[in-house]
Parts: sequence; C-alpha cells; structure tokens
Amino acid sequence: MQPWKSPGKPKPQALLSLPAPRWPVECEVIQETIEHIEWVPPEPEPFCPPMGPEQAPDTLSEEQGTVVYYSSPVVQGSCFTCARVGGAPGPLSSPAAPLESPQDTTLLFESRFESGNLQKVTKVGPYEYVLTLRPDLYTAKHTQWFYFRVQNTRREPLYRFTIANMAKPKSLYGQGLQPLLYSQQDAQSHGIGWRRVGTDVRYCRGSAGESAVFRLSWTVRFPHDGDTCFFAACYPYTYSDLQHYLRTLAVDPVRSRYCAVQALCRSLAGNTVYLLTITGPGSTAGKRVVVASARVHPGESGSSWAMRGFLDFLLSAHADAQLLRRFFVFKVVPMLNPDGVVVGNSRCSLAGRDPNRAYGTALPGSFPGVWHLRAMVQRVLAEREVVLYCDFHGHSRKNNVFMYGCDAGEDGAGTRLSQRVFPLMLSKNAPDKFSFTSCKFQVQKSKERTGRVSMWRLGVSHSYTLEVAFSGSTLGGRSSHFSVEDLKSLGCLLCDTLLDFCNPAPTKLQQCLAEADALLRQQMGHEPGSGGSWSDVSPSELESSTSGSDSSVSDGIL
Repeated sequence: MQPWKSPGKPKPQALLSLPAPRWPVECEVIQETIEHIEWVPPEPEPFCPPMGPEQAPDTLSEEQGTVVYYSSPVVQGSCFTCARVGGAPGPLSSPAAPLESPQDTTLLFESRFESGNLQKVTKVGPYEYVLTLRPDLYTAKHTQWFYFRVQNTRREPLYRFTIANMAKPKSLYGQGLQPLLYSQQDAQSHGIGWRRVGTDVRYCRGSAGESAVFRLSWTVRFPHDGDTCFFAACYPYTYSDLQHYLRTLAVDPVRSRYCAVQALCRSLAGNTVYLLTITGPGSTAGKRVVVASARVHPGESGSSWAMRGFLDFLLSAHADAQLLRRFFVFKVVPMLNPDGVVVGNSRCSLAGRDPNRAYGTALPGSFPGVWHLRAMVQRVLAEREVVLYCDFHGHSRKNNVFMYGCDAGEDGAGTRLSQRVFPLMLSKNAPDKFSFTSCKFQVQKSKERTGRVSMWRLGVSHSYTLEVAFSGSTLGGRSSHFSVEDLKSLGCLLCDTLLDFCNPAPTKLQQCLAEADALLRQQMGHEPGSGGSWSDVSPSELESSTSGSDSSVSDGIL
C-alpha cells in the first residue's frame, strides 16, 4: 500500500467542464434537461391518515385497459456490456401513445431521464392508470423508487394512480407517507417546488396470483390544466445535481481552499465516483480522519440531501465548521453508486447486485466504488486514526432518523457502551428527528459485507449507518414529512455531534456513557443501582433482530 497523502488543492478548471452522465447503451434518454427548484413549505406537511392494510380499490384489470406508455425493458438475464453519453444511439422511439385529438384527456407519461424508471402504463378508466416500474437494470426485482413525468393534465378530475409491482411487503405508505408532486407551472409562477400530495393512499398485497408484489395506490387532483408535473418517491437528487454542486465549489474562491475534489475511481459505465477531501489550510500532521459516504443505494435520495447539508456546513464560515476543519481531515464520497442513480435503480449497481453487500469480497472491476472506498480507508488507517465512518442511507419502513452500529458482544462493557454514545448524543442534538430507541447495534452475519461492518472490521472503532426515513418524524410533537431543509439540517447536526463526541472535556461523554448504561440495565429489567450486569448479554438478546436494515432480498440477479 502506498502512504496516504493529501491530494493538494483542487483543480477548478477540470470541474468546470464535467462530462455528461454515461448510460448503458440499451437505455434511451430524452434530450430535455430536467431541473427542479428547491423549496421549503411554509408549514410542515402532516402525514395523511393511514388507510390500514386493506385491499387496493377495485380497478379494471390491465388486460381490459389500454397501454399508453411502454418503454422496452432490458432483456432479463442480460448483463451490462458498455455505456456512452446519451445512452442508446440513433433516433428515440415513441413509448407514449399519441393523443387522438385536442379533447383527448389521456395523460402523457415519460421517464427516460436521469433517475426515472417507469416501464409501462395502462389506462384502465377515464382518469385511472396502472403503472409498472422498471426493475433495477439486469435484475427482475428491487422496485421501490419511482420518478416520472406526466403532461396533458386536467385540473378538475380526481385521478387515481396505482403502482402494481412494488417489491416490499411493508412500507411507510401504510403509515401516512404521501408521494411527492412537482408542478412546473407552480414552480415558474409561484416558486413552489416538490410537495406532498395524495388522498386515499393505500399500500397492500396485489391481487390473487400476484403474491410476490404489492400495490401502492393514491388519488390526486392536478393544480392546473395543461401542466407538466412529476411524481417521485423522495426528493430527487441526480448525478448531474452532484456535478452542478461540485462546479459551484470549484468556482468559489473561499470554499475551494478547504475542499479538494478528485476521482476516487470510475464506475462500470465510466462515470466518476468523486472523493472530496476537506480540511483547514496548512499541515495535516496529527489530524484524525472522518470518512463519510452516501448513495450506495440509488433509490435513497434523501441521503444525498443529508450529505449536501453535511458538506454545506463543513465548508461554511461557521465557527464550529472552522474548528472541525482545524482538527480533522474529512474524506467524503457523496455518491458511491452513480450508475444506479443515473438509470433510476432502487438498490443495485450495473453489476445487477447490491454493492452494500460486496465490501471485502468485491473485485474492483465489479464494484469499483465500494472496493476503492475500502482500499482508501485501509491506506488512511496505516498512517492515522479514523475516528468515525458514517454511511448515509434512506429507510422505507421506519419513521424518524436512527443509526446502526457495531456491537459483536466480544468486547468489554466500556467498548460496547462507547458504540452507543455517538447516536445518543445525536438524539440529544436532534430531539425532533433522531430516535435513539430505534438504533440497533447487533452485527448480523448477513450484514458482514456492508460498509458499516467492513470498516469496523478494518479498525474504525465507531462505524455507523445513518438511516433517514423516506417519510418524516413522529418525535417532539411532530407527525409530519421531512422537507429538504429537514434533511439538510441532519448534516449540520451530525457535525455538532462530532464536536461533542471528540470534545477533550469529558463531561458530555461521561454523562452519555452513564445514560447508555442505565438504558441497557433498564432494557434487561435491572433497577438503577441494583448492580445487575448486561455486559455478558449478547447483542441479539439486547435488541430485537427483526428491525434490521432496509433490505428485502438484496442479493442476486433473479
């Protein structure tokens, strides 16, 4: 291994002309640029009343309807071969059925843009549509993320949309989560961006004979006639959005002094996996390292917004940010799986597998992002301490924000307690967002190849997965969806907690160690001060093993 060296100053000129995203040659891509404004609703958007585990409302079968959009899927059993800017060469096909007349009220669907993934739409009523999501490329599963466009809207009718092939048996849509809508007219005329919409939101098992799929259904009225609107599972954050952000850093004369941007590696499709090194000017001697990553699962776009807030704060003029840059070197990979983000996958890379189950065993040619991240951490560890690793994720089945840590039950009580201190501190800094009681620390065998466990096995003593709900918070009197601002604030709160955690004055640390010990005693049924011990109890006994990460048959090419 080569000694780790600071990458030096960034090269702004190289970032001013970042290449367009590269797509597999099977993918058709429209030429229009899709952009959305950022907007924060004036009031928190409450969860909608849950409809319970009922059957989806009766609709005509797809066979009785009319196919109005069909984008040819990648052939099942095929694998990635090559990529190019713009995707498939040659003229585009026309997947949407043409309107018969100006009076035709059929919606026009499209998703052949970055992060879109619609495969088929069947019109089963005057204002009712059944949608089929495209599975992750080169697989036949992992349908959760959705992002698509509709045009030719009418303001008065009540529309119903039903996504017929959702993969997971449980979802926050059954607990009040609503889809997101973006109206181009509202954005241009009123400065309104993504907002939560949908009544009669239902998530339930499919019809007889569809035992392996689940249906998400909702009704909605569009705000305008003749509008262009978008629906999404969470606030989109594309590879192009990241590149635009990196350009703004490159041309900023202040922030570019603290941030060096390099290529960690290139993805299978040839897209750059970026590595940011953030620290104060001068020597890095004696500085400890913090490593952060996001978007190994492309459908978890909320993690990118949390990462954006993390970077915004670290590169700000805030006194705490200056202190962090003075004492630490931050190595940040904001998008580990750019190919998956580009093509609109939910979970996989173009290898057709979950990269967060490939650490430690992957070949660089199959999973370059995670392989090179792990190798980089190994090089850093050879020279200095990595005080924290945090991998940003999204979660579709549990509300609030929480963490997964590493307690294998093999260490002493002090070490096992220390694993719980950082999440406990974060819960105190974010009482209306972060749930310490939802945190889990058991190291399950099925998670050995995740980033969190792999970094811990390398020697990063505090290694975590940060899980951000697709929905929102039920804490601190809230029962509302997260806004983009909420998600970005998590990055700032993470930085505050890092300062608390590494504060040389031990007061907060000792208080949290004592509180974590008391919580574990309470969990085991011991009274405070009773002398009862939990240190010889296995992690599986300390917590339920049923509330693990947000995976659902996450491996394989089936």
